[in-house]
Amino acid sequence: MYIYLLLEFQSTVDPCMAVRVLTYVGLLYEELIDAGQCCHHDGALPPMLPIVLYNGAARWNAAEELTPLMEQGPPALTVYRPNVRYLLIDEARYRDSELAPMRNLVAAVFRLENARTSVRIGQVLTTLIEWLKTPEEESLRQTFTVWVRRVIMAKIPDAPIDKINDLEEMRTMVVSLSEEWKREARREGHREGEAFFLATLLRKRFGELPDWVQTHLEQAPAEQLERWGEKLLQADSLDTLFDGEHVAT
Repeated sequence: MYIYLLLEFQSTVDPCMAVRVLTYVGLLYEELIDAGQCCHHDGALPPMLPIVLYNGAARWNAAEELTPLMEQGPPALTVYRPNVRYLLIDEARYRDSELAPMRNLVAAVFRLENARTSVRIGQVLTTLIEWLKTPEEESLRQTFTVWVRRVIMAKIPDAPIDKINDLEEMRTMVVSLSEEWKREARREGHREGEAFFLATLLRKRFGELPDWVQTHLEQAPAEQLERWGEKLLQADSLDTLFDGEHVAT
C-alpha cells in the first residue's frame, strides 16, 4: 500500500491554509485517477497525509482543519460538510534542547533555522560535518553546503559567504571570528541564565508553562527578559505579563 505525502512549505501564516490543502488533495487525487494509478481491485483511493512545514517568525495560529472556517448552516447539512486536516510542523515550537540529542538531519535543519547566534550555528555545523564525513555522503554534504550558505550563513554579519564552498570552511569561518564568538557566547550564557531563572519564577507562580511562553523565553534578548522580570510581580496571568511584548527576530 502506498501512502502519499503532500508537503507544503510556508514562511508566513496563511489563515486559509486548510482550504488550500483541500484543493491540493483533490487535485492530486484527480491526477492519480487520470493516470490510472489508484484503480485498485476495490477501487479505493490511496491514503494521503497533507503536511504543512512552517518556518516563519510569527506564531502559527491558522485553523489546522477546514471545519472551523465554515459557518454551521442548517443541522441537516452537517453530514455533507467537506473537511480536511493537515499535519502542522512548526519549526519554532521545537526547542534546541529537544532537537540536539537527535541524530537526524531534519532536526539539524530545524536547529539551524532556529539558531539566533553564530555559536549555535557553529555547534550544528560541527555535528553535520561529523555525520556527513564519509565519501558516500558527499552528494548530501554538498546539498547541505549550498543550502546553509544561502539560508543560514546570511545570519552572520560580514560573513564572506560567496567564498565558502564546504561545511568545514563555514565552520572555520565562524570560529575565526574569535572575539565576536567569545562576546556572543558570554551574552548568550547571560541570556540563557536569565531565561532559566525567569522560567523558574513563572512556574512557581503560574504552574507548568505552555509552549508559547517557552518560545518567548528562548528567543527574547536579555533586555526583554529583564523587563518581563520587572513586570512579574504586577502581572496576574501569563497573558498579562506578555501582552504587547514581541520577541526580537
